Amino acid sequence: MRSAILSVKLLKTGFFVLLLLSPLIVRSQLVPLPNAFAHNDYFHKRPLFDALENGYTNIEADIFLEEDNLIVAHINPFFRSDKTLEALYLKPLAEHIAKNNGQVYKGYNEPVILMIDIKTGADNTYAKLKTLLKKYSSILSSYDHGVVLKGAVTIVLSGHKPYKMIKAEENRLAFIDEDLIKTSQDTTSTNVYKLSSCKYSKILKWEGRGDLPDNERRRLCTYVVMAHRFGKKVRLWASPENSIVWEELLKCGVDLITTDKLVSLKNFLLSRSVSYENSSIMITSNAK
Repeated sequence: MRSAILSVKLLKTGFFVLLLLSPLIVRSQLVPLPNAFAHNDYFHKRPLFDALENGYTNIEADIFLEEDNLIVAHINPFFRSDKTLEALYLKPLAEHIAKNNGQVYKGYNEPVILMIDIKTGADNTYAKLKTLLKKYSSILSSYDHGVVLKGAVTIVLSGHKPYKMIKAEENRLAFIDEDLIKTSQDTTSTNVYKLSSCKYSKILKWEGRGDLPDNERRRLCTYVVMAHRFGKKVRLWASPENSIVWEELLKCGVDLITTDKLVSLKNFLLSRSVSYENSSIMITSNAK
């Protein structure tokens, strides 16, 4: 009789513990992270998939035009002839999307952004890139005579940007990352610009020690509001890699947090979501 009672108590305890842990169990599964931006993803052992397996919805690769090939590298493209944009990113993305019912993440209906940072001449590199993108047009967002059509992946160009070529095209498969500092000077709609970015230190000097100074907060918020008014997501690159800074950036409305620490940012964003969910549960409970 005692053993039966003990078994029932253990079952109840186990059920209660499982109930408490269920939000964490769900969060440990693959969750697309709209705020997560993988900087120079190709530094990782498995370019692209290290980012995707951590739920990143924004991924960056730097490219050099070398002997008619688009080589992925940050500084020196030599000895990387096999590390092409197609081999590391476009082909694997197309294969992954084909196996995944036309999406990068199941149930995630927004395009994943692949930012291509052009390190060589803007116009000649883009001319080569255009030819390559046409090969993968079935998975890419496009601009067609004033209409933006969403695909599974949106290509955004940074670095040396082919402004004139992009603006002159009636049909294309690429958009531009605008300079956040110049947002108020160009009201061009999202048919050209998808993101608005700048270096963290151009706006903020704060590194996460003490409170974010009010004047720096106001400065950042002003730029964020302007960019959002024109339909652009905001990103600051080369920001301090710590959760205190990440939290303040999100509070100021910054859309994308750039990092080389994929797991650290993922855990921060997931725990942040769980804490908000728990707060909502507490509020609902108290309201009763």
